[in-house]
Amino acid sequence: MTDNDDDHAFSEGQGFDDPYEGFDLEPPEFEVDPDKVDPVDSRVVTDLLDQRNISSDAVDPEQLLDVGLEYMHINRHEQAAETFERVAQYTDDDRLKQEAWTNKGAAHAELEEWDAAIGAYKEALNFDEESDHAATAETNLAYALWKSGRSEQALEHAERAVEIDPRFGEGWYNRGFFLLERGLADEAIDAFDNAVRLGFRNADVLEEKARALEEVGEFDRAEELAEEVDEMREEAEQQLLE
Repeated sequence: MTDNDDDHAFSEGQGFDDPYEGFDLEPPEFEVDPDKVDPVDSRVVTDLLDQRNISSDAVDPEQLLDVGLEYMHINRHEQAAETFERVAQYTDDDRLKQEAWTNKGAAHAELEEWDAAIGAYKEALNFDEESDHAATAETNLAYALWKSGRSEQALEHAERAVEIDPRFGEGWYNRGFFLLERGLADEAIDAFDNAVRLGFRNADVLEEKARALEEVGEFDRAEELAEEVDEMREEAEQQLLE
Protein backbone atom coordinates (compact mmCIF):
# COMPACT_ATOMS: atom_id res chain seq x y z
CA MET A 1 0.00 0.00 0.00
CA THR A 2 1.36 3.41 -0.96
CA ASP A 3 0.18 6.98 -0.64
CA ASN A 4 -0.97 6.93 -4.26
CA ASP A 5 -2.81 3.63 -3.92
CA ASP A 6 -6.38 4.57 -4.80
CA ASP A 7 -7.82 1.08 -5.14
CA HIS A 8 -10.29 -0.03 -2.52
CA ALA A 9 -11.83 -3.46 -2.41
CA PHE A 10 -15.48 -3.78 -3.26
CA SER A 11 -17.66 -6.73 -4.12
CA GLU A 12 -18.29 -7.90 -7.66
CA GLY A 13 -22.05 -8.27 -7.21
CA GLN A 14 -24.26 -10.58 -9.20
CA GLY A 15 -23.43 -10.50 -12.84
CA PHE A 16 -20.88 -8.34 -14.61
CA ASP A 17 -17.94 -9.98 -16.37
CA ASP A 18 -14.81 -8.28 -17.72
CA PRO A 19 -14.66 -6.27 -19.81
CA TYR A 20 -17.43 -4.02 -18.51
CA GLU A 21 -19.12 -3.10 -21.76
CA GLY A 22 -22.42 -1.57 -22.66
CA PHE A 23 -23.50 -0.27 -19.28
CA ASP A 24 -27.05 0.92 -19.01
CA LEU A 25 -26.92 3.49 -16.27
CA GLU A 26 -30.63 3.97 -16.13
CA PRO A 27 -31.98 2.49 -12.90
CA PRO A 28 -33.98 -0.74 -12.99
CA GLU A 29 -37.63 -0.49 -13.92
CA PHE A 30 -39.70 0.23 -10.82
CA GLU A 31 -43.42 0.63 -10.41
CA VAL A 32 -43.96 4.18 -9.19
CA ASP A 33 -46.96 6.37 -8.65
CA PRO A 34 -47.04 8.82 -11.62
CA ASP A 35 -48.83 11.33 -9.40
CA LYS A 36 -45.71 11.42 -7.24
CA VAL A 37 -42.93 10.78 -9.75
CA ASP A 38 -42.77 12.30 -13.22
CA PRO A 39 -42.32 9.29 -15.55
CA VAL A 40 -40.18 11.33 -17.96
CA ASP A 41 -37.97 12.73 -15.23
CA SER A 42 -34.35 11.58 -15.77
CA ARG A 43 -33.20 12.07 -12.20
CA VAL A 44 -30.59 9.71 -10.81
CA VAL A 45 -31.45 6.47 -9.09
CA THR A 46 -31.34 7.92 -5.59
CA ASP A 47 -34.14 10.35 -6.42
CA LEU A 48 -36.28 7.61 -7.93
CA LEU A 49 -35.82 5.49 -4.84
CA ASP A 50 -37.07 8.07 -2.36
CA GLN A 51 -38.96 6.07 0.25
CA ARG A 52 -41.81 8.58 0.12
CA ASN A 53 -42.48 7.58 -3.49
CA ILE A 54 -41.83 3.86 -3.69
CA SER A 55 -42.42 0.87 -1.46
CA SER A 56 -39.64 -1.53 -0.56
CA ASP A 57 -41.38 -4.50 -2.19
CA ALA A 58 -41.07 -2.74 -5.57
CA VAL A 59 -37.26 -2.73 -5.35
CA ASP A 60 -34.90 -5.62 -6.14
CA PRO A 61 -31.96 -4.89 -3.80
CA GLU A 62 -29.57 -7.21 -5.65
CA GLN A 63 -30.34 -5.49 -8.93
CA LEU A 64 -29.84 -2.14 -7.23
CA LEU A 65 -26.49 -3.37 -5.88
CA ASP A 66 -25.41 -4.05 -9.46
CA VAL A 67 -26.35 -0.48 -10.39
CA GLY A 68 -24.05 0.75 -7.63
CA LEU A 69 -21.26 -1.47 -8.92
CA GLU A 70 -21.72 -0.07 -12.42
CA TYR A 71 -21.24 3.39 -10.95
CA MET A 72 -18.06 2.21 -9.19
CA HIS A 73 -16.58 0.78 -12.37
CA ILE A 74 -16.98 4.09 -14.22
CA ASN A 75 -15.75 6.17 -11.27
CA ARG A 76 -19.07 7.78 -10.37
CA HIS A 77 -18.40 7.19 -6.71
CA GLU A 78 -20.81 9.70 -5.20
CA GLN A 79 -23.73 8.08 -7.01
CA ALA A 80 -22.40 4.66 -6.04
CA ALA A 81 -22.32 5.57 -2.34
CA GLU A 82 -25.90 6.80 -2.46
CA THR A 83 -27.03 3.67 -4.29
CA PHE A 84 -25.35 1.29 -1.84
CA GLU A 85 -27.03 3.10 1.04
CA ARG A 86 -30.37 2.52 -0.68
CA VAL A 87 -29.57 -1.18 -0.98
CA ALA A 88 -29.05 -1.37 2.76
CA GLN A 89 -32.33 0.44 3.35
CA TYR A 90 -34.38 -1.78 1.05
CA THR A 91 -33.11 -5.26 1.93
CA ASP A 92 -33.90 -7.46 4.91
CA ASP A 93 -30.95 -9.74 4.11
CA ASP A 94 -28.17 -9.05 6.63
CA ARG A 95 -25.49 -10.40 4.30
CA LEU A 96 -26.61 -8.06 1.53
CA LYS A 97 -26.75 -5.17 4.01
CA GLN A 98 -23.17 -5.93 5.00
CA GLU A 99 -22.05 -6.07 1.38
CA ALA A 100 -23.80 -2.77 0.65
CA TRP A 101 -22.23 -0.97 3.63
CA THR A 102 -18.78 -2.35 2.72
CA ASN A 103 -19.16 -1.11 -0.84
CA LYS A 104 -20.45 2.24 0.40
CA GLY A 105 -17.26 2.57 2.43
CA ALA A 106 -15.17 1.81 -0.66
CA ALA A 107 -17.03 4.48 -2.64
CA HIS A 108 -16.36 7.08 0.08
CA ALA A 109 -12.71 6.01 0.19
CA GLU A 110 -12.37 6.63 -3.53
CA LEU A 111 -13.66 10.15 -2.83
CA GLU A 112 -11.16 10.44 0.07
CA GLU A 113 -14.08 10.94 2.45
CA TRP A 114 -12.34 9.04 5.20
CA ASP A 115 -14.74 9.69 8.08
CA ALA A 116 -17.69 8.57 5.96
CA ALA A 117 -15.74 5.50 4.83
CA ILE A 118 -14.88 4.59 8.41
CA GLY A 119 -18.51 4.95 9.44
CA ALA A 120 -19.70 2.71 6.59
CA TYR A 121 -17.14 -0.01 7.33
CA LYS A 122 -18.07 0.01 11.01
CA GLU A 123 -21.73 -0.26 10.06
CA ALA A 124 -20.88 -3.29 7.91
CA LEU A 125 -19.17 -4.92 10.89
CA ASN A 126 -22.38 -4.72 12.92
CA PHE A 127 -23.59 -7.77 11.00
CA ASP A 128 -21.73 -11.08 10.56
CA GLU A 129 -18.24 -10.55 11.97
CA GLU A 130 -16.83 -13.72 10.40
CA SER A 131 -17.88 -13.38 6.73
CA ASP A 132 -15.79 -12.58 3.67
CA HIS A 133 -17.42 -9.15 3.54
CA ALA A 134 -16.36 -8.61 7.16
CA ALA A 135 -12.74 -9.40 6.22
CA THR A 136 -12.92 -6.83 3.41
CA ALA A 137 -14.54 -4.27 5.71
CA GLU A 138 -11.80 -4.80 8.32
CA THR A 139 -8.89 -4.38 5.90
CA ASN A 140 -10.51 -1.38 4.23
CA LEU A 141 -11.25 0.11 7.65
CA ALA A 142 -7.56 -0.25 8.49
CA TYR A 143 -6.62 1.70 5.37
CA ALA A 144 -9.20 4.44 6.02
CA LEU A 145 -8.03 4.83 9.61
CA TRP A 146 -4.44 5.15 8.43
CA LYS A 147 -5.36 7.73 5.80
CA SER A 148 -7.28 9.73 8.39
CA GLY A 149 -4.26 9.82 10.71
CA ARG A 150 -5.32 7.07 13.14
CA SER A 151 -2.48 4.70 12.35
CA GLU A 152 -2.39 3.26 15.86
CA GLN A 153 -5.77 1.60 15.20
CA ALA A 154 -5.01 0.47 11.65
CA LEU A 155 -2.86 -2.57 12.49
CA GLU A 156 -5.52 -3.93 14.84
CA HIS A 157 -8.09 -4.05 12.05
CA ALA A 158 -5.57 -5.38 9.51
CA GLU A 159 -4.82 -8.22 11.92
CA ARG A 160 -8.51 -8.89 12.37
CA ALA A 161 -9.03 -9.18 8.60
CA VAL A 162 -6.62 -12.11 8.23
CA GLU A 163 -7.97 -13.74 11.39
CA ILE A 164 -11.40 -13.77 9.75
CA ASP A 165 -10.10 -15.00 6.38
CA PRO A 166 -6.55 -16.43 6.43
CA ARG A 167 -6.68 -16.81 2.63
CA PHE A 168 -7.33 -13.12 2.01
CA GLY A 169 -4.25 -12.06 0.06
CA GLU A 170 -4.98 -8.34 0.12
CA GLY A 171 -5.51 -8.57 3.86
CA TRP A 172 -2.02 -10.03 4.32
CA TYR A 173 -0.56 -7.26 2.19
CA ASN A 174 -2.24 -4.61 4.31
CA ARG A 175 -1.12 -6.36 7.49
CA GLY A 176 2.46 -6.32 6.18
CA PHE A 177 2.22 -2.65 5.29
CA PHE A 178 1.09 -1.65 8.78
CA LEU A 179 3.65 -3.91 10.46
CA LEU A 180 6.35 -2.21 8.41
CA GLU A 181 4.98 1.19 9.41
CA ARG A 182 5.45 0.08 13.03
CA GLY A 183 9.07 -0.96 12.35
CA LEU A 184 8.37 -4.71 12.43
CA ALA A 185 10.11 -5.51 9.16
CA ASP A 186 10.66 -9.26 9.70
CA GLU A 187 6.98 -9.84 10.42
CA ALA A 188 6.06 -7.62 7.50
CA ILE A 189 8.15 -9.76 5.11
CA ASP A 190 6.29 -12.88 6.27
CA ALA A 191 2.96 -11.13 5.65
CA PHE A 192 3.99 -10.03 2.16
CA ASP A 193 5.12 -13.58 1.39
CA ASN A 194 1.70 -14.87 2.49
CA ALA A 195 0.00 -12.35 0.20
CA VAL A 196 2.08 -13.52 -2.78
CA ARG A 197 1.47 -17.20 -2.00
CA LEU A 198 -2.25 -16.49 -1.99
CA GLY A 199 -2.07 -14.94 -5.44
CA PHE A 200 -1.99 -11.26 -4.46
CA ARG A 201 1.18 -10.35 -6.33
CA ASN A 202 1.60 -6.92 -7.87
CA ALA A 203 4.09 -4.08 -8.02
CA ASP A 204 2.88 -2.51 -4.76
CA VAL A 205 3.35 -5.74 -2.80
CA LEU A 206 6.85 -6.28 -4.16
CA GLU A 207 7.79 -2.64 -3.60
CA GLU A 208 6.79 -2.82 0.06
CA LYS A 209 8.59 -6.13 0.49
CA ALA A 210 11.72 -4.54 -1.01
CA ARG A 211 11.41 -1.73 1.52
CA ALA A 212 11.13 -4.28 4.33
CA LEU A 213 14.16 -6.19 3.04
CA GLU A 214 16.19 -2.99 3.11
CA GLU A 215 15.13 -2.47 6.73
CA VAL A 216 16.58 -5.87 7.71
CA GLY A 217 19.78 -5.33 5.71
CA GLU A 218 19.04 -7.67 2.78
CA PHE A 219 20.04 -5.10 0.20
CA ASP A 220 20.74 -7.47 -2.70
CA ARG A 221 17.30 -9.09 -2.49
CA ALA A 222 15.73 -5.66 -2.11
CA GLU A 223 17.47 -4.43 -5.25
CA GLU A 224 16.34 -7.47 -7.24
CA LEU A 225 12.74 -6.86 -6.22
CA ALA A 226 13.00 -3.15 -7.00
CA GLU A 227 14.17 -4.00 -10.52
CA GLU A 228 11.25 -6.41 -10.94
CA VAL A 229 8.85 -3.69 -9.76
CA ASP A 230 10.22 -1.29 -12.38
CA GLU A 231 9.78 -3.90 -15.09
CA MET A 232 6.21 -4.66 -14.02
CA ARG A 233 5.27 -0.98 -14.08
CA GLU A 234 6.92 -0.42 -17.44
CA GLU A 235 4.95 -3.37 -18.86
CA ALA A 236 1.72 -1.99 -17.40
CA GLU A 237 2.38 1.43 -18.94
CA GLN A 238 3.12 -0.18 -22.28
CA GLN A 239 -0.14 -2.11 -22.19
CA LEU A 240 -2.03 1.12 -21.59
CA LEU A 241 -0.45 2.63 -24.69
CA GLU A 242 -1.36 -0.33 -26.92
